Amino acid sequence: MRPVCARLNRWTRARVAAAHAGYHGPMSDSQHPDSAAGEEATEAPGGGAAAPEAGAAPRDGQELHVNWLYGLLALVLLSLAFGAWGLWTVLGGGGGEDPASLRQQVEALEQQVTTLARSDQISREANRELQGALAEREEQVAALREEVAFYERFVGSTAQRQGLTVHELQMRPGEGGVWHFSATLTQNLERGQPSEGGLTLAIGGSRNGRYEELAWSDLRQREDAAPLDYSFKYFQQVQGDIMLPAGFTPVRVTVRAAPARGSAVEQSFPWADATGRSSPGA
Repeated sequence: MRPVCARLNRWTRARVAAAHAGYHGPMSDSQHPDSAAGEEATEAPGGGAAAPEAGAAPRDGQELHVNWLYGLLALVLLSLAFGAWGLWTVLGGGGGEDPASLRQQVEALEQQVTTLARSDQISREANRELQGALAEREEQVAALREEVAFYERFVGSTAQRQGLTVHELQMRPGEGGVWHFSATLTQNLERGQPSEGGLTLAIGGSRNGRYEELAWSDLRQREDAAPLDYSFKYFQQVQGDIMLPAGFTPVRVTVRAAPARGSAVEQSFPWADATGRSSPGA
């Protein structure tokens, strides 16, 4: 910026010298303020000073012109100084917060964000666990209500009298082709007197593209397989295990309850209803 100011000073001095000399046009190299413009005026004949030219501007106009130039120069210098100060402030030389303090603030905010995110994650996990616990309680309540309704069918004052009945059959897969079954038997016709007898299963399905029915002895893999005994007054769950041969696809299960006195009772269940799946390996 110093070369610019020096050039402006030289240009201003040249304009002032030109104004004093009474010349308002452009200056040549010979009229530069460092040359003849600063020397004494040429003497007129007779030893007196040369008279001023007739077209010279008044002295007041020259002073006004010089003042205007000085004002313009001051304005330019002030603008340059203000711009330099603004640039220095923007680039970090001026006032402002300490960068180390700003970094500490950023780190504190990042820590707060991390803490809030972790808190939100914990809240979501707790909410999921609570929802799971509520769903489990609802299932338990529904199961208890079913049991109450089941008991009311036998001991309630409005319960309908029924003889021996296969109420439900459930089958669950085991290992190596073994299936565990649970058959629920009910009766309330003869209250106070136990119903006794034996229970067997028979399963119909297909193997090698042909329909086949497996008897109780086939399912137990014993020729002399005895029925499972039962004895109850109102209801009983009879449980046992059976074995299905490889390549056999079951379709229907038949439960046969043969009481010690009276006629046998049979009830068939689709395999999908008893197991909740369409095939043993499903």
